[in-house]
Amino acid sequence: MHPFSLRTLVRVRKSALEYARSLTGAVAVLAALSACQPQAASMSAPPPPPEVNVVEARPKTVPVSYEFVGQTAGSREVEVRARVTGILLKRNYEEGSLVRRGQSLFTIDPEPFRAALARAQADLAAARAKQAQTQRDAQRLKPLYAAKAVSQKDYDDAVSAEQIASAEVQAAQARVTEARLNLEYTRVEAPITGIASRALKSEGSLVSGPDVLLTTVTQIDPLYVNFGISGTDQLKLKREVEVGRLTLPDEGKFDVGVVLADGTAYAHTGKLAFTDVRVNTSTGTSDARATLPNPDGMLQPGQFVRVRLEGATRRNAISLPQRAVLEGPKGKFVYVVNAQGKAEPRPVDVGDWTADSWLINTGVKPGELVIVDGVMKIGPGAPVRVATSQPETRTAPTKTAETGPPDPATRHE
Repeated sequence: MHPFSLRTLVRVRKSALEYARSLTGAVAVLAALSACQPQAASMSAPPPPPEVNVVEARPKTVPVSYEFVGQTAGSREVEVRARVTGILLKRNYEEGSLVRRGQSLFTIDPEPFRAALARAQADLAAARAKQAQTQRDAQRLKPLYAAKAVSQKDYDDAVSAEQIASAEVQAAQARVTEARLNLEYTRVEAPITGIASRALKSEGSLVSGPDVLLTTVTQIDPLYVNFGISGTDQLKLKREVEVGRLTLPDEGKFDVGVVLADGTAYAHTGKLAFTDVRVNTSTGTSDARATLPNPDGMLQPGQFVRVRLEGATRRNAISLPQRAVLEGPKGKFVYVVNAQGKAEPRPVDVGDWTADSWLINTGVKPGELVIVDGVMKIGPGAPVRVATSQPETRTAPTKTAETGPPDPATRHE
């Protein structure tokens, strides 16, 4: 064999032996690691259950309010009309300003009515003079009639003339009173205290009497707020009162608060004054009216506001924070921590809702722990750990809402 070939063969054999030794060592290391793995796995601890915040379902008396959309209106809106016919001489008020009852708003030309009054007074004076003359004639004939010096007819005629003169005096007095009233009516006054609207007739216009509207005066203190209550809300109220779940204020006189268009609450509260028994066929609602004080004129007629009826209460009601009530395909549900420390989905029937809480009609019992925070980390039947510090909850009354039954198998935050 060639020497070069022999040396090459020797080197190849040595390399194969070294590779075999290294492979055997690697196999030994892998075997050792495989033997240690079950022991390490048995030593690692399972992860702890997720921590959740809960609230305890406690029955209590909860105030309830109902919210509607309303529109303000003046408590009295009076049309101002002239009572006599004449030329409008002057407007005596500032349009849109506050006017007092009895204040002069317009002046109608009084001169023709002064002349009519003077003529009526002259007619009255003539009637009284004639009455005095007939009285004297009757007085003269009376002793002559007693002495049979005049006939019965002459005396009766004198007495009748006296009676006719007295009647003419009364008629003349009535005409004087009428003329004086017409003269006073040339001063068109405000019938109530309120805000006067714009003048519908200008100076120099002919006013033909009561058929012509001059302006309107609206009383804004107190102010009315008109709104409608749907038939569904009325039936719900009656049903909850009948079952003893809801207590209404005495005689149904709700306290009324108003929220303005910018979201601020009106400073004064009023009372529910009127609820119609009839249902408006075009809107399906019953008309209702509240009376509000408006001393500073903050509210103006025609404004749209949110009306809150307050004063109703729920006894032994269970309220839960809104974030604890979840929505599933079949309705609303909550997670309750059961006796085994697991999250149990529970369908709930909710009633009214508050600023941050739902009122629960059915589905949760007093004393149960309802999960509020941490629902994203759990599922139905998952073990949970209740946090030692719990969040505080608040309740504030607002309007009602309706929901359906929940799907307990659905997870939501």
